[in-house]
Amino acid sequence: MVVKVLHNGNCSKSNAVLEYLDENGVPFEIINIIEDPLSILEIRTVLKKLNQSVFHIIRKTDKLYIENYADENYSEEEWLKILSENPSLIQRPILVKGSVAMLGRPIENVKFFIEK
Repeated sequence: MVVKVLHNGNCSKSNAVLEYLDENGVPFEIINIIEDPLSILEIRTVLKKLNQSVFHIIRKTDKLYIENYADENYSEEEWLKILSENPSLIQRPILVKGSVAMLGRPIENVKFFIEK
């Protein structure tokens, strides 16, 4: 089964996961979330596969988050809109395989995920 990788090419962890998948012969499809941002519906679908709330995938160390969102109390719906408009705030990489997904960090977890 092909693993979909929600990817940001400027992220070293995301690039490391792609390299790991390639080195281990795992077929994958890259979805560049910066060049082709996810819609609110697509983010909801990923969250369902992660079995997590939107708060789980927010990059709280991102400069944009710190400067604009850290001191605010947004609802889940508001965060979905914010993430769809600001994809750099989404944790990455996120690996999706069928009906399940996981954050690709730490990279040690990727091995377990691809072998399921």
